[in-house]
Amino acid sequence: MLRLALALFLFAVPTLAHATDAGWALLRDGGHIVLLRHAFVTGATDPANFDIANCATQLNLSERGKQQSSRIGALFAARAAPIGRVLSSRYCRCLDTARIAFEAEPEPFAPLDLLKTDPEQKTAQMEAIMKEIRGYSGSDNLVLVTHLENIEALTGIAPREGEAVVVAPEGDGLKVLGRVTF
Repeated sequence: MLRLALALFLFAVPTLAHATDAGWALLRDGGHIVLLRHAFVTGATDPANFDIANCATQLNLSERGKQQSSRIGALFAARAAPIGRVLSSRYCRCLDTARIAFEAEPEPFAPLDLLKTDPEQKTAQMEAIMKEIRGYSGSDNLVLVTHLENIEALTGIAPREGEAVVVAPEGDGLKVLGRVTF
């Protein structure tokens, strides 16, 4: 059993490295959309007294998450991946990931908040994100800092904390062009 697990791990590692290299190549060229999942947090769910305007009532970045955010920014700079705009969920963990990584104040964008449970609200939220993505035509990269559920709903991919998924509009949805793991 241990050998099987090791074999699977060894097959996965080159795939992740290749996915990361392909993602960086795209980002260096600019003009792409980056869905970035926030960095590591201090727990699993927001407290019952959650308040979007009060970081003390939310899951926040852990020390590891702050370090990961710094690494994200350093790698974007070292790889010469140009950043045009940074939009973020209004949740503190997303805003802080963006602030630390890109050393600038992100634009809060409510549709990037955790997905609504009401189907109509969820549809409206996804449509607002897609409208923003389809409307982007800059030569630098557009970064959208958001949550696992949102990226999964948009792409079918479940990224790790701090993972970037590079996408492009295709038909009614998005095409995944590459991934970058931090």
